[in-house]
Amino acid sequence: MDDKTELERLLAGLAESGRRNTVPRAAQEVRARGEQRRRRRRAAVASGGALLAVAVAAGGLSLAMAGRGTEPPAHDPAPAASPFEPPTPAPGEEYATELGYVYGAVAQGATVRVTVEQLRMAGQAAVPSGVVHTLTLPRATLVEARRLAGGHPTDVELGDLAGELSDGQRWIFAIDYDGDGRVQSLREAYWLAG
Repeated sequence: MDDKTELERLLAGLAESGRRNTVPRAAQEVRARGEQRRRRRRAAVASGGALLAVAVAAGGLSLAMAGRGTEPPAHDPAPAASPFEPPTPAPGEEYATELGYVYGAVAQGATVRVTVEQLRMAGQAAVPSGVVHTLTLPRATLVEARRLAGGHPTDVELGDLAGELSDGQRWIFAIDYDGDGRVQSLREAYWLAG
């Protein structure tokens, strides 16, 4: 009876080992590169924080020494063309995410301009919120893609996806913004695409 129990335990361990080793290597590499990018971003933010503090102090000092400038205009400035405001991270969070259709890509030299139609979650479905804006990003911006990359998870440069994003089809992306409103990453939301 002990031999049968021992054999079942060994077979269960072998089956579990097989399941662990069937995870595609590309997915492991994508996760490793993502972790590496996060570490680099954190280091850049930490070193940029000191520079920002010095810049703010120097700016405040120059404003204080300049005295009172011109009076503000008597009329209100024209409203912004789009009601879009970059999301801001919650306290303790590194990034805030915007969900949206991304389409209409136009490659312009070293940048790619895309149109984003903001989405909000209503139950299990993503529905348009009515806010549309454009983003101009470097061509070398890495995009975590899956369906756009032929079904295999990988990082692709935005410039390489400009053709797919300009052909009229709208793709759902999660766009991560830092506390300064800058885009830090694009992730294909393949789990929401129908």
